[in-house]
Amino acid sequence: MQRFTGLCAVLLISTLLQAQTPYKAYLFAYFTGNDKYEEQIRFALSNDGYHYQALNNNLPVIPSKNISSTGGVRDPHILRGADGKTFYMVATDMVSANGWNSNRAMVLLKSTDLINWTSSIVNIQKRFPGNDSLLRVWAPQTIYDKATGKYMIYFSMKHGKDPDKIYYAYANKDFTGLEAAPKQLFYSPTNGACIDGDIVNKDGKYYLIFKTEGAKTAGLKVAVSDKLTEGYELRDEYIQQTTDPVEGGGVFKLNNSNEYILMYDVYTKGKYQFTKTTDLQHFTVIDQDISMNFHPRHGTVMPITAAEAKRLEAKWGANTAKNKNTNNPVLGGLYADPDIIYSQKTGKYYIYPTSDGFTGWSGTYFKTFSSPDLVHWKDEGVILDLPKDVKWANRNAWAPTIAEKKIDGQYKYFYYFTAAQKIGVAVSDNPTGPFIDMGKPLIDQRPDSVRGGQQIDPDVFTDPETGKSYLYWGNGYMAGAEFNEDMVTIKPGTTKILTPDKTFREGTHVLYRKGVYYFLWSENDTRDADYRVRYGTSDSPLGKITIPANNLVIAKDTTQGIYATGHNSTIQIPGKDEWYIVYHRFNYPHGIEMGQAAGYNREVCIDKLTFNSDGSIRPVIPTHKGIKPVTTKK
Repeated sequence: MQRFTGLCAVLLISTLLQAQTPYKAYLFAYFTGNDKYEEQIRFALSNDGYHYQALNNNLPVIPSKNISSTGGVRDPHILRGADGKTFYMVATDMVSANGWNSNRAMVLLKSTDLINWTSSIVNIQKRFPGNDSLLRVWAPQTIYDKATGKYMIYFSMKHGKDPDKIYYAYANKDFTGLEAAPKQLFYSPTNGACIDGDIVNKDGKYYLIFKTEGAKTAGLKVAVSDKLTEGYELRDEYIQQTTDPVEGGGVFKLNNSNEYILMYDVYTKGKYQFTKTTDLQHFTVIDQDISMNFHPRHGTVMPITAAEAKRLEAKWGANTAKNKNTNNPVLGGLYADPDIIYSQKTGKYYIYPTSDGFTGWSGTYFKTFSSPDLVHWKDEGVILDLPKDVKWANRNAWAPTIAEKKIDGQYKYFYYFTAAQKIGVAVSDNPTGPFIDMGKPLIDQRPDSVRGGQQIDPDVFTDPETGKSYLYWGNGYMAGAEFNEDMVTIKPGTTKILTPDKTFREGTHVLYRKGVYYFLWSENDTRDADYRVRYGTSDSPLGKITIPANNLVIAKDTTQGIYATGHNSTIQIPGKDEWYIVYHRFNYPHGIEMGQAAGYNREVCIDKLTFNSDGSIRPVIPTHKGIKPVTTKK
């Protein structure tokens, strides 16, 4: 009996070992936005399916101009072949700037090492007769059909006034084209538009996850069939776990697990939502477990081996850590417009930036980061989410600033932020929130004498001589006003236009040192490599600004590949005449190659700020090295 039990145990262990997959990591293929530069294939790696790091510094791994007819590709889908060693990728051949009805083709790619890819363009309209009214071909994906021994490509097409429908066709042997004209795969019982299909083969059934389009309530639904190419029956319920618009649903199985991940592009928020399921019917949100140092759009995840992950890292390198000899950028990921404070309550420093990396500055949430020494920074998470926390605006979360005040013996934090080109204020008892919005914008109109510009880029300054606090703001003009004691309303009659000269663009920042009020601002457009900081001085918080002859504070350094150094704040180490400038720059090293998109793919840096004996600011040379940790006595 003991021998029999032992034999059973051995057989059980052997069976379990055989069931273990050889896959130890995950490859995420994606694109990043609607700018032509962003419509290119990028890769990221994860060891666990939850935490992802961009390869190649979030730059394209396959240039679209080399593989497409339009110069752009979107919606990449990647698949491991039935032989386990050949890889297939398909993508939409499209530049969105040409219009949503502008593409007729898809791109087919093939590789044996995930590094080198051959490609072919399949133009449906040119290849197959009867497609004169074809308007668009979207989001192709590939699945292996065991019954035929072929790879089936499925995608959506729209003809004339008909809705988008999901079609399929088999790829030829070389994966360079389609064997025959596409056939309709799924027939919607509502005849509604269907796009972004993803097929999962589970327990002998095929689950087609797709997005409904054009309906009053659009979202992700599932149709199920016993056969790959026919018989799909709709489960008429939405499966996304959010009320926000979504698209690009994709499923992958976790390695050595019975659990699946359904992820989808919450495109109005510029982020993905991840959910977990075991039955493809009930889904649990796991966003709290997910991290990425990039902002993907519609893509797919494929399990890979440790050797494959190592090969990818050797080629493109995961952007997982900074060089040990550099401290810039100080924050991991893409952020901009940093404001910094030292909190008397906690004895820590905090940076409050714009969350960057979103096409057209379309981010919708704010985060904060804490540090004991200005070098080692901790992500404290989202502190204000416009769609969830702010009723009067849900877009363009930009350029915040914050003030710490002790009121009736208790610390309060007043957080001023830009949303939809208006300025709001939210309040908290702690520097990391939660922050409560006041329910309406603080600034939503231009000052009376101003005819152009935007109500953005607030800066709060408390005068150490008087204890009074002031707000500065404006793009195209610089305005300033005194706060009432409540810090959430402006004192009537105090607003002044302070625009120093024609170099002023935006990003006002005010500091006080040895009886002098310093006004710093950014010159040029944030998309310009010459975006930089200048300054002037005044004898009062709302006084006339005098401009020194040499007033450049920080600018690009082409010898180091550093560009667009602007929109700054400063910090004084408590009890010392020791100052630092916090600013953003194009992401290094490839931001300068991104064109206009560099203006919303930025990173935050810190360098030393020093003064001459006459009080003038010495020009700062931006560095990769950054600063050494500082010591602060609370």
